[in-house]
Amino acid sequence: MNLDSNLEPAVGVIGGSGLYRIDGFDEITEKEVSTPYGAPSDKVVIGRLGGRKVCFLPRHGVGHRILPHEINHKANIWALRSLGVRWLISVTAVGSLREEMPPRDIVVPDQLIDRTGSQAKHTFFGSGIAAHVGFAEPYCNDLRKTLLVAAQSVEAKVHAGGAYVCMNGPAFSTRAEAELHRMVGGSVIGMTNGPEARLAREAEISAAALAMVTDYDCWKVEEEPVGVETVIAHMKANSEHARRIVRNAVELIPETPSSPAQQSLDDAIMTARELWPEETVEKLRPILGRFC
Repeated sequence: MNLDSNLEPAVGVIGGSGLYRIDGFDEITEKEVSTPYGAPSDKVVIGRLGGRKVCFLPRHGVGHRILPHEINHKANIWALRSLGVRWLISVTAVGSLREEMPPRDIVVPDQLIDRTGSQAKHTFFGSGIAAHVGFAEPYCNDLRKTLLVAAQSVEAKVHAGGAYVCMNGPAFSTRAEAELHRMVGGSVIGMTNGPEARLAREAEISAAALAMVTDYDCWKVEEEPVGVETVIAHMKANSEHARRIVRNAVELIPETPSSPAQQSLDDAIMTARELWPEETVEKLRPILGRFC
């Protein structure tokens, strides 16, 4: 059975609490999704924006209760995919590693440097089904272009490209680590988007990040080292820009999935279909539905 044929393709948004409260977002319901990997960060808020189905998930839970290393990324992405999400906008607060990307700027990264060391943990495959997705371009270029067009209406400066460095939290970087991240070509740094991007690619979701700069990390010695108060102040200033960009982007996203990222498993699965364990197939039904 191909589950995709029974689900309306939806746009997913992962971000901070309150992002779903944007003009035009109506018919709101909340759904508690049970997954084979445990509970997602919170209930998924489902509504319509300009007639399109949109699913919103607060990454850290309502009230920001979950630390970055505690986020159940597999449950989050599985839950969204099971609801028909085929496009995913990850709105994320980041520190800047570049002078030309000051706080309150917006970055739409095109590359990813994963420094968490947890890549093997963030895969849906194994347990009898081996798959290796292409990840040279970690963000869907089609969705990235849509976000850049959608961002033209905001007053903030928007950077078309850059490398997102994903680090382990919950503490912020040391100065030595910040300098290392700059040396390897990082543009911005955060603690959550690496796993989201990897799992979205395996789930055949077109994913891109909307990185909202809140600070200069700690490499810029003439600036105050990053702290929670600074981050929150800039996050609040960025929130209206994020809501407007998301609203505009949803209107521009095509109704039919057609990006290469949405067929990423075509050349990725190594295990012959007749060898797939049924238990694993059932666990991955939202992801493997079109192959079954």
